[in-house]
Amino acid sequence: MQKIQETIYPWGTNRPYNDYSSYFKKKFEQRVQKISIDAGFTCPNRDGTKAWGGCTYCNNDTFNPFYCEPSKSITQQLNEGIAFFEPKYKTQKYLAYFQAYSNTYGSIELLKKLYEEALAHPKVIGLIIGTRPDCVNNEILDYLAELSKKYFVVIEYGIETTLDRTLELINRQHTHAESVEAIKKTAERNIETGVHMILGLPGETNDEIIGHAKTISKLPINSLKLHQLQIVKGTVLAKQYKKNPDSIRLFQADEYIDLVIKFLENLNPKIIVERFISESPRELLIAPHWKGLKNFEIVAKIEKQMKALNTFQGKNYFS
Repeated sequence: MQKIQETIYPWGTNRPYNDYSSYFKKKFEQRVQKISIDAGFTCPNRDGTKAWGGCTYCNNDTFNPFYCEPSKSITQQLNEGIAFFEPKYKTQKYLAYFQAYSNTYGSIELLKKLYEEALAHPKVIGLIIGTRPDCVNNEILDYLAELSKKYFVVIEYGIETTLDRTLELINRQHTHAESVEAIKKTAERNIETGVHMILGLPGETNDEIIGHAKTISKLPINSLKLHQLQIVKGTVLAKQYKKNPDSIRLFQADEYIDLVIKFLENLNPKIIVERFISESPRELLIAPHWKGLKNFEIVAKIEKQMKALNTFQGKNYFS
């Protein structure tokens, strides 16, 4: 039986998009795992600096692992996270993932103390820092640039959308221009730069969502995380949804997969795609319910459909 020759794409794999796991395997010679950390940060639109209450969709409990408690030291959280993963992978190294809220929202002295405690752990080889584009400055970026010469350092910016009207609607309290400025300043310092986006925010059409792909493709970013809009308990969006469910469009899984494929077709093929969906805990998720589909299952469906359609990331990028 003749073997069917698989397509190898410019990023060096047979997957029709530039996937994060393949990038990690090339980047590191051993298995590397992220350990989430809650360092007790907040955000400028939660503490009253810009606003109160945070973004309309946000409940950080949706993604904090059980061992993440700001009352625990950085070292303790790392040790507990490593203890969770180590029985399966005894020889791997770890990245300290400062995940909860805005992890550059503090004095440079505080940031140095926290980051350097994480890097002092013998099994930690780098940092991933989640933050907002309006929570960095030249002093912080210069410091992280110095760290990145010795360690693997990534700054992940939650930009969520490229439309200012949506940013205002969801109470982000920053503009797209601020996102662009932060991304460019970070990339200029040779710090790896990632962005998070939510597909399906209130009022955005499919064409506008696909337009996000075209817009961010012009920016110097290394990686991208996509999330579907979810309604979770304890948020302003949950109250809005309860009052008027028809005012918020939520995708079914198949609709979302189709949209993601169109998004990828218009995305710069150099951008590494790390994630397609967010998985909120069942006890917090109000909608949509995708029959328990996990990220890896959505990934498999996207990949299968892309191959069936003979399409790939960046297909329309140069057209």
